[in-house]
Amino acid sequence: MNDVLEGMLETALYAEDLDKVEAFYEGVLGLSKISRSGNRHVFFRCGPGVLLIFNPKETIKPPSPTALQVPPHGTTGAGHACFRVSGENLDAIAARLMSEGVAIESEVTWPQGGRSIYFRDPAGNSLECAEARIWGIE
Repeated sequence: MNDVLEGMLETALYAEDLDKVEAFYEGVLGLSKISRSGNRHVFFRCGPGVLLIFNPKETIKPPSPTALQVPPHGTTGAGHACFRVSGENLDAIAARLMSEGVAIESEVTWPQGGRSIYFRDPAGNSLECAEARIWGIE
């Protein structure tokens, strides 16, 4: 199966206040918004992939017969996503976050090499920026 799955295309997080997370991911993290659908979801381009932010109160509802037949989904509690960042840019993103008032919860230097920082979005999701080499990826 490893030769069939090419990589991760989407990462999904959940937040009830889409206005706050839209401002955070667009304004603070600088992601480019692809689309927003009312209070249901907001989608962002992130490198070669897509970050999906869904309102869990909306995505648990079954789709109408005329809508795309995406099964209901959602979660409760904080999720986690990790953004791939070069070592050269890791300090820059940390400085940008702090200048925007976003607290860095943890900075980790991994035994196998590479560093990462952890912080939270307005919905409480745990976000990480890390060098790919923490997973042995160059």
